[in-house]
This record gives sequence, structure tokens and C-alpha cells, in this order.
Amino acid sequence: MTGNPILDSNRFKARALLIGERIDIRALETSERLAVAPTVLAVRGGGIAVLHRYGAVVLFGVAPLEQATFLSQLQPLVSQPYPAPEAETLEICIDPAGREGMEGNTVILNDSAIERLQLVADILGKSVVLAQYESKVSQSFDRIEPFAANLEKRSPAGRQARELLSYLGSVLLSEHNMVGRVEVAEKPDLLWERPELERLYLRLQDEFEIKERHAALERKLELISRTAHTVLELLQNRRNLRVEWYIVILIVFEIILSLYEMFFRRG
Repeated sequence: MTGNPILDSNRFKARALLIGERIDIRALETSERLAVAPTVLAVRGGGIAVLHRYGAVVLFGVAPLEQATFLSQLQPLVSQPYPAPEAETLEICIDPAGREGMEGNTVILNDSAIERLQLVADILGKSVVLAQYESKVSQSFDRIEPFAANLEKRSPAGRQARELLSYLGSVLLSEHNMVGRVEVAEKPDLLWERPELERLYLRLQDEFEIKERHAALERKLELISRTAHTVLELLQNRRNLRVEWYIVILIVFEIILSLYEMFFRRG
């Protein structure tokens, strides 16, 4: 395939949106799909949409009004939609004689074949997911930094520590989502069928710093995990110490009762 009849221009926009936690792609009619893995749909009014199960939609050559209509029609298939979707936009330029890759904020492609657009959509989808997790983790650091700084000085209050643990638990789910559902570090299956496109994919992956951003997030999530583990240990030690004090108090009470029996009642 050398071109895409649905995209009749040599220059058009690509817009990626992270619209929710998941898109139920299985609910789509099979006849609506132009391609799979990832799923590609024609958009009424012109352009195409690439859907990712983990909640990302990448639109190519779709006008703003048609974007709004398409996203509205897609809403019944979206689980836990986000009120303010993470978004990223860039230009696509079709140049058969050009070197494929990024030039500024423009992606140069030799043609608009669906396979090439699927690769661009894979990178853009991962980029908006990383952007959302980066924002979440940054907020988490703002919250735990003063807490972590005081861990060596004093033990945290029980309620404060439990609230923090609950919060950290939700943050650590990000790692599960990113690794399990999004597979940020994995290459798309499409490259097994079209290995000649791997060079384009690697260039785009490098331009968007997908591996570097993923590695940085993993390091931050590891630090959050260690903080949560430390808080758990402090709570456990405090609980053990409280139990030990209860035992000591009971023993002392038993001794007092024994002394009372020995000296006062006998007297």
C-alpha cells in the first residue's frame, strides 16, 4: 500500500487523546474496522482514528467538528472517562523522497499507508499515557516529600500514615497499568509483519524519549514504593510496641494482685 484514500492531503494533523481508563474495542462492529492491532476506523467527514484498548485515541486528518462528533459517539465504549483528557498534537507530512522521522514538530512519512500511521499512533498513544503518569507521579512527590523528610525525625501519626499509604497504593497501580495494559516498553506486533518499518519506529521512539521517560517513571515509582514500605514498617513497629506495652501492663497488674493477696488479705 502506497497511500491512504481517506487522507487525500500530503499534510495533515495527528492528535492523540487519552480519554479514559479503557476502550471496549470488542464492542465495535467488525465491518467498521480498516485494520486491527491497533484498531483503525474511518471517521465520517474525513480522516481516520486509531484506537488503543488502554484509553488512547489518535486522530489523523480529522477536522475539529468531526473530532467532537466522533469522540461523543465513542463515549459509550469508554470506561472511567477522564474529564480533562491528556492531549498531544503534531503535523504529518507525506514526502515520498524524504527521510522518515521527526523534523521539529512534524513527522515525515514516505506515504500515508495505514501501517505507518499505526506506528505513529503507537508512539503518540504511549506518549500521552506517559504524560499523564508523569503528572500523577509529580503530584505524589509533592505530597510525600515533606512526609519522607520527617521520617527520620519522628514517627508519623497513625491516621496521617494510613491516609498516605492509601494514596501511595493508588499511585503504585500506575506501574501495573503502564506495564500490564499499555506495555510502554514493548514494540508493536505490527513490526513482526512489517520489519522494514522498524527504523521509522525506533526514530520516533527516540524523538519522543519513550524509553527514557518510562525508565524515569519506574525509578520514581520505586522510590514511592520504598516510602510506602518504610511507613508500613513504622506502623507495624508501633503496633508491636503497643502490644508489648499491653503485655507489660497486664504482667504488672498480675504482680500487684498477687502482692495484694499475699500481704493485705493475709494480714
